[in-house]
Amino acid sequence: MLLETILQQNYFSFQNNTYQPEKGISMGSPVSNTVAEIFLQHLENTHLKHILQSKHIIFYTRYVDDILTIYNTKYTTPETLHQHINKTHPNLQFTPSHEHKNSISFLDLLLIRQPDKIEIDVYRKPTTTATTINYTSNQPNEHKMTNRMTSLPLTAGRKETEWQKILTPSSHNKTEKTHSTQNPHGQNTRQKQEMGHLHIS
Repeated sequence: MLLETILQQNYFSFQNNTYQPEKGISMGSPVSNTVAEIFLQHLENTHLKHILQSKHIIFYTRYVDDILTIYNTKYTTPETLHQHINKTHPNLQFTPSHEHKNSISFLDLLLIRQPDKIEIDVYRKPTTTATTINYTSNQPNEHKMTNRMTSLPLTAGRKETEWQKILTPSSHNKTEKTHSTQNPHGQNTRQKQEMGHLHIS
């Protein structure tokens, strides 16, 4: 009863009018994330578990409401998967993003399918503005510019490309020279199969 009372407090104001949505939970509520996660896990257990246990889905992972699947094209198609997942609940409609030219984005990663492995790269949306946290701000270093480049298993070529993308904005956010002049190879620059991928959100 207490949880129901809390979830019903989802009013919002717009142009001097107050509204209460007929469905969904309030954004910003301390319990919203937990309730949404419980709901999605319930859907996975009741509607998706049998597919995940079959040969149709090779790999499935979810981060909040972002889902990545690798499916076997012998047994299913992205259209079939999309139709099935959109039937799990009348108030939920998922939007798929399909693999394009052997690659697909998931969160801030770009997954690239090679004949014998999957490689990764850093993904930036087309609308990115290269705005970064000021290096002198009181933020953990892992939230700043170079952490993805140094922590992800990128190839040497992709690491070098990422490094070049970092240099331009770093010159505008007060990145210390001792950090901005260190290249991805650890040298100071002054020294001279039958698979498909479906991303659903």
